[in-house]
Formats: sequence, C-alpha cells, structure tokens
Amino acid sequence: MLRPRRFDREIDPGPVQIQARRVHFDVAGIPLHWIPGHPVASHMVSMLNIVLPAGERWFVQTFDEALPFVEDQKLADDIRGFVGQEATHADVHEQVLHEFMEAHGVNAAPILAQVDHIFGGPLAPPETTDPRRRMNHLRERLWLIAAIEHYTAVMGDFALNCAWDDHNADPTLVDLFRWHGSEEVEHRCVAHDVAVYFDDSYISRVRAMSVAATMLFVFFQRATWYLVKSDPSVEADWWTFNRMRMRDSKLGLLPHFRHLFGTSTLAYFRRDYSPEDLGSTAQAVAYLAASPAARAAHL
Repeated sequence: MLRPRRFDREIDPGPVQIQARRVHFDVAGIPLHWIPGHPVASHMVSMLNIVLPAGERWFVQTFDEALPFVEDQKLADDIRGFVGQEATHADVHEQVLHEFMEAHGVNAAPILAQVDHIFGGPLAPPETTDPRRRMNHLRERLWLIAAIEHYTAVMGDFALNCAWDDHNADPTLVDLFRWHGSEEVEHRCVAHDVAVYFDDSYISRVRAMSVAATMLFVFFQRATWYLVKSDPSVEADWWTFNRMRMRDSKLGLLPHFRHLFGTSTLAYFRRDYSPEDLGSTAQAVAYLAASPAARAAHL
C-alpha cells in the first residue's frame, strides 16, 4: 500500500476526536531484516518494539494520576483518548516483540532490564505522602512526557513520509509503524497541553527536553548497537554500524540524527514552540482511515 503523500493544499479535517483503534498485525514469517539489505535500519526501527511498551505504560500511569486534577473538560477528554491510544500501542508492540523479534531468537532481556529500571525507578511516582512533593514530581514527569512526545511526533511524521516502500520493506511492519506514527501525529498536542496546564514554565520545558534528548539518543544508539552486534548475519564494528546508519538515513530509511536530535530539538526550545507545527493531521487521519490493519480489525 502506497503512503499518502503530503500536499501543499490539504483539506483540514477539523477537530479530531482522539480515540484508540483496534488493530491486529500478523507478523509470522516476516524476516528479521524487514527492510531488505538494510539490517541497521531494520534493527533501529524494530528496537521500538522493545522500548515502547514500558514507556507507553508509564505515560498511561502518569496521565491517569494527573486526570483527577484536570477541570478542563476538553483536555480531560483528550487525556482519555491519549491514554487509550498509548495503552493500545504498548500492547501491540509487546505482541510484536514476542511474535516477531523473540521468534527470531532476539534476546531482548538486557534492553528490557534497562528500560524497566528507568521507568520503574527514577521515573516512578515517589513514595512520599507529602502532596506538594508528589505534585512537583508529577509536573516534572508530565513535562518529560511532553518532551518525549515531541520526538514521537517527529518520528511519526517521518514514518508517514519515508522511503520504506521504495526499498521493498515488509508491508505489515510498514503498516505497524505508520499506524502508530499516524496516531502520534494525531495526538501530538495533548502531552504539551497537559504539561502547560499543570506548570506553564519555560524552564521546566527546557529542563525536561535536556533529559529527554539525552535519554533517547542513548537508547537509540545503545539498543540498536546491541541488536546489530547480536545479529550473527551482520559483521560490523561500532564505526561501521554508524556509517551504515548514516547511509540508511541518506536513503530515507531512518531519520537523520542531525534533524531528530539537532534542528528538531532546537525548535522545541523556541518560546513560541507549538506541536501543531509537527506533521499533518490531515495526512495522519487519511492513513488511519486506510491502514490495512485498522480496516481488517473491523471486518
């Protein structure tokens, strides 16, 4: 299925109700290098199946904690839709982790241990009963989620417009990441709006992005390198691995790090930053209406 292209003139879909969609992906028999001839791109994108479930369940837990404090009905509805989508993302990626990656012999335990430590340790709700300390910690977590969601929106827009189709990537996994990416573009404003609602602070925004950018860069590099060096069919040292990553970025199979962690991050530091500037709601909604998995789940 060809990706919906961006156009200079798009039809504004108007207000979009954020809601979870039932999907199912049959990943049996898909090769581990699902972008043929590009193991680094395949592993880097597949790595999200390992990292995302714990992170997205942490999103859900944090937003559930915040929801009782939200008196704005529109924002509360957006939070509920966001939570439903993120919970579905976590379940689907966990299914793909087991049925696709582990089925190919990938040992995800070392990466999962690091992810679980972060989200179950420093980023877990504090044990204190002091309401002020709990609220301050909640505000910090909400801004961190907003910063991470900046990157998921950038990557969602990339997934919708990248060159996977031109390199014969497996259509089921293409659909998986485009379905997820479309929903990230669709709900790209929610986390930012929630963080501003609780703590409209530029300093908090900058501090959270400093943490998020460092954390995500390390995860992308370390986790993908682990998958590459654990793959017996790939012979590459650290420098070869990064050259392969840069080559795949030039081909449009991966986002350029200089954009993802460079220009994109600098844009977040602008005082007039708005997630509305990331991606196209019209394109995202069009893909979600045509996604093979979303359509099949309703048959």
